[in-house]
Formats: sequence, structure tokens, C-alpha cells
Amino acid sequence: MPNRLVETVPRQARRYGDREAYRFCWRKDGEWQSTSWNEFDIQVDIAGKALCAMGLLEKDRIAICSPNTPQILITELGAFQNRLSAIPIYSSSSQEQFDFICSNGEARVIFVGDKHQYPLAYSYWKRNKDSVTGIVVFKNDELTLEPDDDITIFWDDFVRLGMNAGDEVAREVARRKDAGIPEDMATLIYTSGTTGEPKGVCITHSNYDAAIEMHLKLLRSVSDRDLSMAFLPMSHILEKAWCFYCLAKGIAIAVNYDPRLIQDTIHTVHPNVMCCVPRFWEKVYAAVNEKIAAMSGMQRFMVRRALKCGKRRNLDYRRRGARVPWLLEKEYSFWNKNIFSKLKHAIGIPQPNMFPTAGAPLSDKICEFMHSAGINIVIGYGLSETTATVSCFPDTGYEIGTVGIPLPGVKVKIDKSGEILVKGPTVTPGYYKNPEANEKAFTDDGYFRTGDAGYFTRGGALVLTERVKDLFKTSNGKYIAPQMLESRLAENKYIDEAAVIGDRRKYVTALVVPNLSQLRRWASENGLETDDTNTLVSDPRTVAFMMKQIDGVQQGLAEYEKIKKITLLPNHFSIMNGEVTNTMKVRRPIVAKRYAREIESMYPDD
Repeated sequence: MPNRLVETVPRQARRYGDREAYRFCWRKDGEWQSTSWNEFDIQVDIAGKALCAMGLLEKDRIAICSPNTPQILITELGAFQNRLSAIPIYSSSSQEQFDFICSNGEARVIFVGDKHQYPLAYSYWKRNKDSVTGIVVFKNDELTLEPDDDITIFWDDFVRLGMNAGDEVAREVARRKDAGIPEDMATLIYTSGTTGEPKGVCITHSNYDAAIEMHLKLLRSVSDRDLSMAFLPMSHILEKAWCFYCLAKGIAIAVNYDPRLIQDTIHTVHPNVMCCVPRFWEKVYAAVNEKIAAMSGMQRFMVRRALKCGKRRNLDYRRRGARVPWLLEKEYSFWNKNIFSKLKHAIGIPQPNMFPTAGAPLSDKICEFMHSAGINIVIGYGLSETTATVSCFPDTGYEIGTVGIPLPGVKVKIDKSGEILVKGPTVTPGYYKNPEANEKAFTDDGYFRTGDAGYFTRGGALVLTERVKDLFKTSNGKYIAPQMLESRLAENKYIDEAAVIGDRRKYVTALVVPNLSQLRRWASENGLETDDTNTLVSDPRTVAFMMKQIDGVQQGLAEYEKIKKITLLPNHFSIMNGEVTNTMKVRRPIVAKRYAREIESMYPDD
């Protein structure tokens, strides 16, 4: 039986023909270009031939390090035709990270996006000429190859290679395609991990097939008339698996090249489905609250009234699958037209359908706010090792504060220590060439140890409490879940990022990155010097003000859970320095080491 991903584009080309498969734009001020399913099918066929013509053999691996671009999908699908597997690498990776992944994954041909990733591949090739047989650059704008580089070609050259391939190459690709089996590895994805060295997660075609099948059955509100935006990096398992699902469903994908331009892109494209991480909604929430704060008293009253109505209609009735009372529906229609539709237009999603959101905890308050406004955030939970989704909100009956219910066919249980264990057809067969990690990762009865702590509600929904390794105990013996605190802090418009500290300490503290634009506005209104960031964040008046903001979001917490002291940082946590992962999760050991002096200053008596 042919693998689903290999057959997806040809099948959809026969079904949809000249209908749009994807659209793309290189530049902020450029024009979006649409590509049909028929054209997409030809592109994948050419890529498959080109990869074969480059001398790659079945079971070889290619690496792809690039910002989001359709060439990633074209290259991967061409690779699958040849029984090759693809290794996605974040475009923001350091040379050390890039080298480790290419070496451990034994990449033979490396694809890079542009001038920012080319030096990574060139440097690696210089030191590994025996193992790397080719480099392909997707975008050649302003890129000059190194003088001694006789191995790199540009995308146009790669395409010509496939177009000029003879019948013998075409027959070989067809033979490989027919020889493919579900157990073939499709993706070798390296965990970004908050601790330790990244591990290569083997994701097979059968893993993807099972995940796609589950989502086709589960997501009943999604149709082939929706438009998805590929906003998260395609090197992230959530975006990658979602894109493959979209292809299987016939959903057109708008590919966002530069994540920094998402606020412009989303207002041009107006997607109605899009994978997100909580950070996206935290920024939306902060911006909305800023606008509400600037309104007149009457306008704020109307917004509160609208949200109260939206909460009753969307959470008290529709969430439960109950019929909405006629009068409430009429009132909601009024607020939707006069308040919520304007909010959705301001965000760039005038016709929202659903927005899968995962990767870190999202504040219940923000989740409830978005649902009340008619924005269907579908909270989910998963890992690279589970081909993304383990659980997610169902269409009805979802519980805010949970990460939904397990997918049908996925078994989830909680062990005695509180760790979440998962078993099913979407779970990886193991880590690449890492028997020691595999031994630790799986139980004797075949369950995968997620490393996350959680529990089930009476209604069968999964509650994610914390990464097991992130849970820490104060010197008073009290357990603290730092991610829970950090998600609460994100509700405040003056806070951009935070890292909660307290392992084996007397009390909890935090390193806080303020929202500088908001903080400067407050400082200006209160006569504080705002030009020098270091001076601003170290001023005792600023620290006292920020501590007051934190106290405001800590109501209801036990006294031992509350943050007692803070240090304000003038810069964001850095992906390049390893302080956060590519999905903005704090790497606590690195942050603790990097900011040891600042942390110790908050514990003068230790």
C-alpha cells in the first residue's frame, strides 16, 4: 500500500486541478503568487527526479534549514517519492546546533533558505567533504558563493536537473515510490529540548498516516474551503504535521516567509485556520487590552457587556452543544457586528474558523477571552515524539484549563509519579541511533514517557501541570510549577517574558523581561528617565511598579507559590544563546547559569 504522503499531491491534483494549493510571497511589499494543485504536482515530480539525479539512494537523508517557503514542502514530498527522509533544522540555529544535527543525522544533501543559512552549510561542508555531496539554496538574492565552493547550486539549477532527467531516472523514482512501506522514516526531527543534547526523533510514514486519519475524523468544522497560514516554522512538528493534514484535506496554505512580518501578512491573507503558540495570543490579548484601556467609560462598558454575552453564548451554551436561547443569540449578533467583528478585523482574521494552539501553557483568562469574542482557539498537547497531537479540545464539551481529550486511537495514562505516558500509532518507534535514550523513553509495556506531569479531570480531559524536569521544590518542601506562573504573568501588558526561579530556595523569584514600549509610556507619565533601558529597568520605582503588576496576577495562589522578588532584564531571552527554545520555552539550566549573579542578588541570606 503506497504511503499517504507520497500519493497526496497527485491525488489532490486529479481532484482539484487548477484550484489553489498554496500561495507565497518573498517580500513584505511583494505580490502573493498562487500555485495550483496541478502545478504543485509537477513541482514535486521534478524535485523527486532531481534528488534521484543527485545520486541519493533509498534511505538516505537530506537536511533542510530555511525560513518557511513552499520549496520545503516540494523538497520533502520529492524526497518521499525516493524513500528518503528529511531532517528539518530551524533557520535560526547556531553553527554548533546545525553541525550536530547534520552530523548525527548523516545528511548527504543540505537545502538552505538564503544568505543567512548558507554559511552554516558551507562551513559544515568544509569540515565534512566526505559525507556531504551537495548544497541547494532556495533563494539566491544577494548571495555570493564562496570562491572554493564547487558543490552548491541554486534552486533553479536543481529544478533544471529534475526537468532534464531522463527516462531512466523517472523509472527509478517510480520504482522507489512503489517500494515504499509504512515503516519508512519520513522525518528525522531533532527535539529542541529544555535540557540536554537534542535527540533525533524518527517519524515514519505510518506515524503521519495515523495522525492525518485521526484529524480528518476529529476536525469536523474544517473544510477544503478554509485557508491556512503556515506561520510557525515548518521545522516545528506542529506546523509540519498540520501542513501535511492540510494537504490531505485539500486546504490551501499561505506560506509566511518571515515570522517578524506576521502582523502584515495576516492582514493581507486573512487565514481562517492557523497553528499558533500561546505567545501569539498573549500579544494579541495585550494589544486588545491596551486599546480597551484607551476607550471612554461608555465604550469600556459596552465591551464588558459584549464579552459577558459572548461568554454566555459561546461557553455556557455552544461549548456544551446546547441550543442558544433566541434572545441571547440576537444580543450576541448585535455585539458580534458592532464589537467582535471589529476585533477580528483588527487581528487580521475576519472569518475565523479554528486556531490550533500548543507548545506551552496559555492562560485560562486569555483562552476564555478569545472564545467569548468568537475566536475558536483549540488548545492541544503533543510532542515531536507523538507526531504532534496527543490531545486537543473537541468541538463541544471542551474544558478550559485542560489540553483537551486524547485523540481516538491514542492511549494516555498517568503513572504513579504523575508523568503522562502515551501509546499509539502516532508514537515514534524511537530515537535515531540512540539506544540509551530509547531505553529511558519507553516503559516495559511500550508506553512513551513524555516527561510531562498531568492528570485527568472527571470529564476525561487531560490537564498538563508541568514538565517533570521543570517542577522544582523550595527549601520548605513545597512544589512549584513555574510554567503555570509564567503563563499568568503573560496576561499583564507590562510583561513580555519571565523565568520563574526557586529550586531549593526559600521563596520564589523571577527574571522578568518587561514590555518596553508599555513600560516607557508608564515611565514618561510618571517623570522617569526613559532613554536608557538599563537605567529604567534598574530604577527602584520601576521595580516596585512591576512587582505591583505581578501581585495583581498572583491573586488566588498559595502564599508559597507567589513570586516575592523580581529582577528586570533589559533584553529578551535569546534563542541564539540557548536561553529559550525555538518555541520560546525557557531552558532553565542555561538561564540559571547565564543570570547567576542576578539570581543570587534576590537571595541575599542564602
